[in-house]
Amino acid sequence: MGGASIWHWIVVGLVVLLLFGRGKISEMMGDVAKGIKAFKKGMAEDDTSEPAASPASDKGKVIEHKATPTAEVDAKSSERKAG
Repeated sequence: MGGASIWHWIVVGLVVLLLFGRGKISEMMGDVAKGIKAFKKGMAEDDTSEPAASPASDKGKVIEHKATPTAEVDAKSSERKAG
C-alpha cells in the first residue's frame, strides 16, 4: 500500500501538466539546462586560472624555528652539570 505504482506516477504527471502547462515545464527545463551550462563554464574557468597563479606562489614560506621550553631546560641543566 505504501509503494508508488505506475498509475500513481501517471496521475501525478497529469496534475503537474494541468497546473503548469506544457510550455511552462519546457521553459523551466531550459532554464535548468542554462544553469548547468553556466556552472560547468565557471568550473572550467576556475581550473584554467589556478595554474597561472601557482608559479607566483612557488616562492615558499619561511618558517622560523624557535627553541621549545624543553630544549631551553635541557641546555640549562647541561650547563649546570658542566659548571
